[in-house]
Amino acid sequence: MDSGRAKNRRTQFPFLGNGRKILNGSDFFINALTIFGNMKQQHILVLGAGRSSSALISYLLSEGRDRGWTLTVGDGDEELARRRIGQAPNGCSMHIRMSDEQALRTAITNADLVISLLPAAMHPAIAAHCLAVGKHLLTASYVSPDMRALDKEVRAKGLLFLNECGLDPGLDHMSAMSIIHRLQRGGYTVYSFESFTGGLIDPVTDPDNPWKYRFTWNPRNVVVAGQGTATYRANGLNKYIPYHQLFQRTVQIEIPGAGRFEGYANRNSLQYKELYGLPDIDTMMRGTLRFQGFCAAWNVL
Repeated sequence: MDSGRAKNRRTQFPFLGNGRKILNGSDFFINALTIFGNMKQQHILVLGAGRSSSALISYLLSEGRDRGWTLTVGDGDEELARRRIGQAPNGCSMHIRMSDEQALRTAITNADLVISLLPAAMHPAIAAHCLAVGKHLLTASYVSPDMRALDKEVRAKGLLFLNECGLDPGLDHMSAMSIIHRLQRGGYTVYSFESFTGGLIDPVTDPDNPWKYRFTWNPRNVVVAGQGTATYRANGLNKYIPYHQLFQRTVQIEIPGAGRFEGYANRNSLQYKELYGLPDIDTMMRGTLRFQGFCAAWNVL
């Protein structure tokens, strides 16, 4: 690396499960909750009991026994929410629908912290309730224009609306900023940044899975993500990939100790130039990491 200049750097953090563990979007919520580490006798409302909620709910129930936290899990399928709670004495479930605004407002009012694991399109409505009654809000979703529009009012009320705190987006932001800040403290200028992230199973735990992929989040959202487009910057030029070419334009990535993977561009990387403090960077790409063969198979679909 030349003094004062950071060469092309591809960040590699193999979040592969050990044993039977599968990492998903709930894991960074666990880290995000350290912000509320001093909470005592607090009540947390989790909205949504889908696939990506299990690790988070288990953590909150376990940690809550020592910290005095109580937990309510609300979902349109109360039986599913009840199964997530199990026999935990500090948790309860409730049937709740977005269309029942009075019940939703009451549930949010009774909480100290709200975590929305609902589809991203529902977050602005949840945020409006939280803003009205002064409650903090966490989500794992990308910041939409509707959510961004609330920023000034949220700050004025002294609230924390923390978005993009899943695995991707989320943990990838934290690892990215750690590297960028370390380089900048060393006097380097970053000209190129590429980061590939993926929630992957350990192949040893599922040897008969030809795709080496498991749905740990809403399968519909996996399909929707596969229908998206991507924009990024490469060597000073902005690039656009239409959805029908997304899984054809891949890169091969070797991770020491883990093997060979393939990556493809993920959504809009250009917005992160400013957010990462790299407005003049020549190359900026955030990508998704998958096992070999995933992209070819998805391209057929």
